[in-house]
Amino acid sequence: MISIFSTHYFSDTATFRFFYPILRWLFPTASRHQIHLMHFAIRKLAHVTEFGVFSVTIFHGIRGDRRGWRLDWAFLTLFIAVAFAAVDEFHQMFVPGRDASPRDVAIDALGALLVQTFVWAYSKWHWGPRPREPQSIEPSSAVD
Repeated sequence: MISIFSTHYFSDTATFRFFYPILRWLFPTASRHQIHLMHFAIRKLAHVTEFGVFSVTIFHGIRGDRRGWRLDWAFLTLFIAVAFAAVDEFHQMFVPGRDASPRDVAIDALGALLVQTFVWAYSKWHWGPRPREPQSIEPSSAVD
């Protein structure tokens, strides 16, 4: 899906043609500038959402059939998501009507990070703290 969203079909111009009538209908007194700002916000929220969903998918793949949440799984998830975001933006340099933006990579990373925070919180709530390893109790060597 991310690769499809990177095509000319989802360029700024193409999505504006779709959203402009809807936003104009919802906000009839909004100026064209305000409509542009809303459109911009929708597009950036789409970045956050798509990379949030992507990071959950990656996390589940890394975790496999194990339970819970681990920091190394989250870091690997974030690394893969940000690397893919960078590759996706590089790809957009070659798509007519699209351009590459380091800001979009940062927004994608934010989406992945936000959702990983939710995954961590859900894991703590759902699975609770990790069970501690039983500690052996050594007999006292003190002589009475």
